[in-house]
Amino acid sequence: MKLYWFQVAPNPTKVRLYVAEKNAHGGAIVLDGVVLKLPKGEQHSAEHRARNPFGAVPVLEFDDGGTLTESLAIIEYLEELHPQPSMWGENARERARSRELERIADLRVLLPIARYIHATNSPTGRPPNPGVAEQAQTAWPAALAYFDQILADGQPFLAGAMPTVADCTLAAALQFARFAKLEVLGAYPQLMRWDAAYRAREPARAVLTL
Repeated sequence: MKLYWFQVAPNPTKVRLYVAEKNAHGGAIVLDGVVLKLPKGEQHSAEHRARNPFGAVPVLEFDDGGTLTESLAIIEYLEELHPQPSMWGENARERARSRELERIADLRVLLPIARYIHATNSPTGRPPNPGVAEQAQTAWPAALAYFDQILADGQPFLAGAMPTVADCTLAAALQFARFAKLEVLGAYPQLMRWDAAYRAREPARAVLTL
């Protein structure tokens, strides 16, 4: 299988962090990586549009030419192929909790940060949109404050003692913010602690460059 990605794009980063975390804890996921240069528009080529009609990454391409084009669907597929060690949790409640945290990280942090960046200084050349940027800025503080609160007891990861997909999603969002020189963590000391500790770990160092 092949994974099409770009270095700082948050959704491919989420998938790559998942794979790195999975393998660091005993998994055996092997993917051939193919980098698409998004600032050069390679995602809009006819060849890539055949893989993903929306012209985006990540894309997981199967050996028979079929594809998956959404980051969470890719993660769920790989998790079904390689269920151990679980990156969601070991029982129903743990899995529900980590999925809840992942959705908060994705919809309330990653998505508005990405919208803000693309509406102000898009690395792929989208035109500025002050209205979208202003609205996006209102979305992530509540989610970051929530994560800061749940980390206040010193737990190392969002869901507790072990990393889950939620940590991958949040780390991917924060790398994209750093890429755009967007400061979002200054008011959240527990999240700053989590961020520094997470990025210092070997699986994260193998993926995160910022």
